[in-house]
Amino acid sequence: MNQQGEVCRICGGDGRIENSFGSHATCPSCHGGGRRFETEGFRDVTKTKPSHHKPKPPPKGTPAAEPWPTSKSGQLLANEVKASVAASAEQKPRIIREIIDHESTHGECTQTFIKKIRKQIRSRP
Repeated sequence: MNQQGEVCRICGGDGRIENSFGSHATCPSCHGGGRRFETEGFRDVTKTKPSHHKPKPPPKGTPAAEPWPTSKSGQLLANEVKASVAASAEQKPRIIREIIDHESTHGECTQTFIKKIRKQIRSRP
């Protein structure tokens, strides 16, 4: 709300400010209007875009999808784990979960991590 009688305290009413180097800019307080700008109080700065909110869980009747790595290197490594005959049925989901967790922190599977996983699924002599 602009008030008619009060001039802006920052720019003195001309709507522009000048720095010590001679550069001019629009007054950040009155936005160039020259009159004092009265704020309404609290300004709501909450994020309102849908992308800022957590995804909704699937409906209760839908079967939960098995988590799977998203990067190409993670998917290839998870397929190796799934096809491994040396890893037990209990180890495979744990190792795939480890791949997903690694991706969440690093984005891609690093070569060192790939070597570590391959060592876990290698057949024991």
